[in-house]
Amino acid sequence: MLIVGLLLAALAAAFHVFIFVLESVRWTEPATRKIFGVASEADAEVTKPLAFNQGFYNLFLAIAALLGIVLVLSGQATVGLTLIFTGVGMMLAAALVLVLSNPKMARSAAMQGGLPLLAVIALAVAVAIS
Repeated sequence: MLIVGLLLAALAAAFHVFIFVLESVRWTEPATRKIFGVASEADAEVTKPLAFNQGFYNLFLAIAALLGIVLVLSGQATVGLTLIFTGVGMMLAAALVLVLSNPKMARSAAMQGGLPLLAVIALAVAVAIS
């Protein structure tokens, strides 16, 4: 179950790196604007600093989870699991905030929080049975 949890955490981290790229690198591109519902290039330019910052937030969560995975695999399970739970737990919390603040964003919240939720469950089971 530990390997399943680590794989799910890695997938969640990869998805958040993808979000980082969209928000911090490609924010004003038409395809990215469509994904986030930003109608015009002018609106994208106005919101670009906010998206840039939010993208890095997502990147840092991914880094925490990935560093935790490396540490678990190198035999430092306590520190590694702590970092993974911190990273994916915050990913999950952010998805909950998204859906609670705007129920119309349920699909986006499910995409953002689905893998982190599964990682938390799998890792919690792995810890409980070890």
